[in-house]
Amino acid sequence: MSYQTETIMNKILKYSFFDLVRSRWIYIYCAFYLLFTFSLLWLSSDLSKVVISLMNVMLVLVPLIASMFSIMYFYNSREFTELLLAQPLKRSHIFIGQYLGVAGSLSLSLIIGISIPFLLYGIIGSAEIWNYFTLVIIGIFLSFIFSAIAFFIALRHENRIKGFGLTILVWLFFAVIYDGFFLLGLVFFNEYPLENFTLAASFFNPIDLSRILILLKLDISALMGFTGAVFRKLLGSGLGMSLAYLSLALWVIIPIWGIRRVALRKDF
Repeated sequence: MSYQTETIMNKILKYSFFDLVRSRWIYIYCAFYLLFTFSLLWLSSDLSKVVISLMNVMLVLVPLIASMFSIMYFYNSREFTELLLAQPLKRSHIFIGQYLGVAGSLSLSLIIGISIPFLLYGIIGSAEIWNYFTLVIIGIFLSFIFSAIAFFIALRHENRIKGFGLTILVWLFFAVIYDGFFLLGLVFFNEYPLENFTLAASFFNPIDLSRILILLKLDISALMGFTGAVFRKLLGSGLGMSLAYLSLALWVIIPIWGIRRVALRKDF
């Protein structure tokens, strides 16, 4: 029975994935990164500068697109979901299968849009290839994290306006508001040693944690001052990087657990 339900979840995943791959918005999303990356590589031959420019765009755009696209897909496919719920299928497999299909299609578009320009410009064999891989991995993590958060919000709230509002608020909090409160705290308590607090606080924001990982990989943490030195000391090692990636993985796992929990308890 478990094998059968896993097969059904895989079928739901494939249906959602290929349904979205045929969507024009996925092509637009892919084309944006394709043209943007080509433009950056045409303007600058320094691949590290291109990676930094892409990072600044991805850290804002990837979470926003993943959040909005996921919640739009959830609400627009409600009739299909209700049809699946009427079948003898596990609720968690239905919603997790749909989530994986959405996050997978967004990640594939991102990978294609970024990879083709880099491959044509000879990233293979270059010293910057590991920076490129870090950028792609971070983009995939952010796609899966914010897609999961959006699905969780949509499951909790049937009202579309409330669901969209909360999703935008969550993205705005992690992208803008969190940093604002964080900087205010550093200003008010600047007389205290806050390096360890700064490091711990970064783990509670996947966007900030992703930014730190890329900056450490590019070896420009010196631009962050003494705090950057702390990040380099604690996260620059193999154990520290593994801990940071484990934290990003938890940011994926916890919302998925929330999706499963709400799906099992919700009265549809």
